[in-house]
Amino acid sequence: MDLVSPQNNPNDYPSRMMSSSTNNSIVISSATPNSSTATATPPPSTTPSRYENQKRRDWNTFCQYLRNHRPPLSLSMCSGVHVLEFLRYLDQFGKTKVHNNTCPFFGLPNPPAPCPCPLRQAWGSLDALIGRLRAAYEEHGGRPEVNPFGARAVRIYLREVRDFQAKARGVSYAKKRKRPKQKAPLPAIPSAQQSSDPTQPTLAADATSASEFYKEITTILSYFIF
Repeated sequence: MDLVSPQNNPNDYPSRMMSSSTNNSIVISSATPNSSTATATPPPSTTPSRYENQKRRDWNTFCQYLRNHRPPLSLSMCSGVHVLEFLRYLDQFGKTKVHNNTCPFFGLPNPPAPCPCPLRQAWGSLDALIGRLRAAYEEHGGRPEVNPFGARAVRIYLREVRDFQAKARGVSYAKKRKRPKQKAPLPAIPSAQQSSDPTQPTLAADATSASEFYKEITTILSYFIF
């Protein structure tokens, strides 16, 4: 039996052992991993919602603002005053026209011509932003009782922005109250006289029958008495 030498098999493929008899050849196959073995698949990753993505971007923007602040501020040193500075800083990137008191288009929802009034952040955008940052602050270990985004000064500022923009733009931010649904009237209970069941005697019929029976008894007894 002759074994194929390594020199004649430079690629190290599985060697073949050949015997002198052509009918008794033996093939030695290399060990291969079982292809049927199931590989562990990682669990599918959940895609964050649009709200979560926006909240993460807002939080990164605020943290970058604190780092660029002069002097730089840490999150533990942040207060409601710094939140108000951040909101005023964002006004330069606003896209909502807010008319001044002296503008002839003050209070018009659809001005007929352009005016030099500045662009500001809309109240709805600021209110939603504060809500996301308030939630992100607590998710990053902040205590709710010292949350700067829930400070009283921030709430007053948002209320003032809402009232002024409502007057300047001629729009209303008042929430529409939902009218309570009117309850369907209960079905009327049929009276005894309106009962459609002939087998059930009515109260009036019972009273009439009792009166007639009493008269008959009185008449019969009168014969025996007199």
